[in-house]
Amino acid sequence: MATESVTIKDIAKLLGISKSTVSRALSEHSDVNQETRRRVLEIAQKLNYQPNVLALNLKQQRTHTLGVIIPETVNRFFAKAIGGIQKIANLAGYHVMICQSDESYVAERKNLQGLLASRVDGILVSVSSETDRTDHFDMLLQKNVPLVFFDRILEDVKASQVYTDNYEISFEGTEHLISQGCKRIAIVAGPQNLYNSRNRLMGYIDALKKHNLPVKDNYIIHSYFRGGNVEEYTRHLINLPQRPDAIFAINDYAAIEMMHVIKKNGLRVPDDIAILGFNNEAICRFVEPALSSIDHSAFDMGTAAAEILLNKIETGNLEPERRMIKSRLVIRESTHVRSV
Repeated sequence: MATESVTIKDIAKLLGISKSTVSRALSEHSDVNQETRRRVLEIAQKLNYQPNVLALNLKQQRTHTLGVIIPETVNRFFAKAIGGIQKIANLAGYHVMICQSDESYVAERKNLQGLLASRVDGILVSVSSETDRTDHFDMLLQKNVPLVFFDRILEDVKASQVYTDNYEISFEGTEHLISQGCKRIAIVAGPQNLYNSRNRLMGYIDALKKHNLPVKDNYIIHSYFRGGNVEEYTRHLINLPQRPDAIFAINDYAAIEMMHVIKKNGLRVPDDIAILGFNNEAICRFVEPALSSIDHSAFDMGTAAAEILLNKIETGNLEPERRMIKSRLVIRESTHVRSV
């Protein structure tokens, strides 16, 4: 008998018992006596019996698969978040199907359609930087598919959200730069259609206002998270009549490229311009000077998002839930304490 074709019916025939008894024995039901269970498990192991997961899932109307859409897979932040999602999914006996939008609204829509076609039980999404419409997610909710946004959320969609304290940590980061004696602080803000980008910018603005520092339009640069124009806007900032004495970067990789451009132009970090990054990538500790940054716990964000989604799937309660994951400021040499 070919091991790949062994079924419950085959085991029942070999042992001279009913299929339902074999099924209950394999599922460890208490109404099957110990000797029968032992014989069933012994022959199942001998024949290398594997349950028909597809048939079981169809019977339960589930695939035990979670869909995940992220902007990019090369970003360590999202890689860590996926690690958190995978951990919780594995513990619950679920598989994870990962899609990349590549920061594209169109690709995000196609990802969503593909996951629906694959009959995933629920979907986790961190939206693309181009996403400024919600119709594709509204359609998902109309189908009662459990949905959880994480990190990059859409506040207008009535779905669960896991997010970070972007306003508070941006305010704290800006105040840190002010405490170092910086008075002309620039920021590279993300796309303003995104909730987290808007809150980062507002935290920066409010910190300046609290300390009676001017909010200057030419110190506010709007860029995409994966923008290729870092050198261009860095040169713009350092060539201003009153160049900034600190820059709050959109992410760590942009911050590191800015440091390179600043040094090429004969300026020093942090003596001439302090630099603060975002995401606290591992590389922050190894550049010269070491980069101060905002640390988001991406892994915790992933675990929280997966826990919420699995709860929605298991209970059927699709009422939106919000959970905030705290961030922290990591101070290194790129924003060292100055004499004020």
